[in-house]
Formats: sequence, C-alpha cells, structure tokens
Amino acid sequence: MKKILILLLVIFLSACPQKKEEKQEETVVSKVELLPSSFSQIVGWNEDDFAEFIPVFTNNCKRILKLKSEWLGNSEIKIKTESYKQICKEFEKQNLKANDAFKTFIENNFEPYLVTDSGNPEGKFTSYYESRINASFQKNETYKYPVYGKPKDLIEINLQDFDELLPNKKFFGMVSDQKMVPYHDRKTIETQNIGAPVLMWADSLVDIHIMQIQGSAVAYMDNGEKVRVGYAANNGLPFKGIGRILLDNKVLPPEKINMIEIKKWLNENPEEGEKFMQMNRRYIFHKIINESGPLGAFGVPLQAGRCLAVDKSIVPLGSLLWIATNDAEKNQINKLVAAQDVGSAIKGIVRGDYFWGSGDDDVLAKAGSMNSKGIYYIFLPKGNSYEQ
Repeated sequence: MKKILILLLVIFLSACPQKKEEKQEETVVSKVELLPSSFSQIVGWNEDDFAEFIPVFTNNCKRILKLKSEWLGNSEIKIKTESYKQICKEFEKQNLKANDAFKTFIENNFEPYLVTDSGNPEGKFTSYYESRINASFQKNETYKYPVYGKPKDLIEINLQDFDELLPNKKFFGMVSDQKMVPYHDRKTIETQNIGAPVLMWADSLVDIHIMQIQGSAVAYMDNGEKVRVGYAANNGLPFKGIGRILLDNKVLPPEKINMIEIKKWLNENPEEGEKFMQMNRRYIFHKIINESGPLGAFGVPLQAGRCLAVDKSIVPLGSLLWIATNDAEKNQINKLVAAQDVGSAIKGIVRGDYFWGSGDDDVLAKAGSMNSKGIYYIFLPKGNSYEQ
C-alpha cells in the first residue's frame, strides 16, 4: 500500500504546474563548462580587501569541517569535501589575519576556473538584502499582522528517502484524509486561522511580503529590542514575484518595476495591493535566530557584500567564487564571495544573487534595482580533487 501511495505521489508531483515549468526550462540546452584561468587574468584581483573575507572563510570552514558527505554539495560542479577540509585545517593552523597573507593563501591552495554555460561566460546578477520590519510581541491596533513560524502540520518530504532512485528533491504539504496534499496558499494563510505559531506582530503587510521575498529581516520591536528573523520553511507552492504580477496586470509600467516603486504603490493602494500580493501563492515561514547576520542556506551568517546566492544544483554551497559585474548605478563589483545561499528565482549556470547587506529603503533601492550582466569564477582546490 505504501509503494502505491508513493507512486501516486510521484505521478502527481510530476504533473503539477511547478514541475512543468521546470521541464520547460530544461528544454534549453545548457552545459556547465569550466575554463582554466589564472589569478593574473582576474580583473581587480590585486585590489580586493582580502582581510574582509577572512571571517567569511572562517565560518565556511567551521561548517565544512563538520560535513560527512563525500562531495561538497550535490551539484554538477563536484568538489571533494576532504580537499576543502585539508585547506581549512591549514587555514586554522596558520591563523591568518593580514590582507596579503590571506591573498597568498588563496593563491597557494586554489585554482580559478571561469564558469560558462556551454562556453558563454556571461549571465545575470541581481541582488537582495536583509529587510526591516517594525513589530511587537503583543497584538494591538498598530501591530496586527502575524509573522508566522513553521506550522506543526507542515510536512517536508524527500522522495529519495523512500527510494534512492527517485529525485533528490524536497516537497512541502500536509495530510488530509490520510492523503498528502498541497499546503495552504498565501491567501488562505493570511485570511484564515491555520493554527501556525505567531512569532510577533508587524505593522505592515507590505513589509512582511518584502521580508519573505528577501528571506530575512531585522525586527525593530516596540520595546526597543532588535530581533533577527530568518527563513524556517515555505508552503511548497510556486513563487511569482510581485513585480511580475504588477507588470502582468498593467498596474506599473516596465520602467517602474523596481522594489522602491513597487513598495510605494503597495503602500498607497493597500486593498488592491493585498489582492495582488496574494497572487504569489508561495508563503515563507520564519524563525527567530541569534546570529551576527542572516543565516543563508549553507547554515552560516551572511556578511554584506561577500555572499552570493546560487543555483546549488550547479554550484556547491560553501565554495569560493569571484564575481565581476556592476550594481544598478553601473559601479563595478569585482570581489571574492562565497556561495552561501539560494533563492527561488536563482536558477541557471551563470546566475547569482548578490547579498547587499541589512537596512531600510536606502539598501532596498540598491538591492532591488540591480539587474546586471556579469561573469564569475569558481576557485577549486589544487590538484585532481574534483570532477566535472
């Protein structure tokens, strides 16, 4: 009976709209190709502040040294975990602090490779940030919008747990009449009492929506406290960006599809805005975290300007990258970053989402309008310690 249920579940999942969209994207022929390079070929290599990256590498190593998997991530670019562990052990032994010393350490232990999509190195780079919400632990007339934690009835499954031949993919749902069914959509969650735990109450539904898009926020509490809120889970339904929704419904023209203009319109049109936000059926549940920065998918705090969200089916989380792109104002971004996070819209070989940092609308203006072309390199441990 269990095998029959699993088979029916696989058939259902393969027929759902989200899966169809993924299959349509896969019809485009793409192949990861890594082109050997050298540090002297990397534009800006000698100008970066490598000492600034030391805390990032330290956190990465703490995580990597605990891994028991053979490979650093289940990605197309395969890197032996043991290779990174050896480098991390040497890094801990040397206790590096200075800019030049760490730069030399990277050069001595890694080799750069230009990442290309079937030979094309150019791709798309956007940006995200850790947003801000105003909140209270007590509900009142001002603070009336719940920030939900992970519901007890939300179930996460991986088909590979039942059969190793099935896809290694997570799904979220709930049990109804002894059957696994999709979880509640955004409209249901926001308009009905689903019994999820309430972490706090915010004063703006728009700010909650932006927090969910970005994945995390700093909550400025009415008692003066600052509380960091991070990603806990999602309802498993397809994501559709609010910018695309407003554009499709001819609410805003293309030249005004940036997060500042979107936020302004949503705040000025609360009833219509709520309706359009609910067209994004994906809902993010959060948790309170006690870290120096927002937690990324790799499980370490993110440092402003030093993290890139990637497609982890391509790039292993924890790996080192060099990005060469521009911000929204055409200022060059040439720097060492770590693959530490993922995102619903971050799919593809040459695709990245640059973490700008934490803040209010000033940071949102920078992060929400970045949509640039660029390239990136991946740094692999020296020697034959990986497979392509």
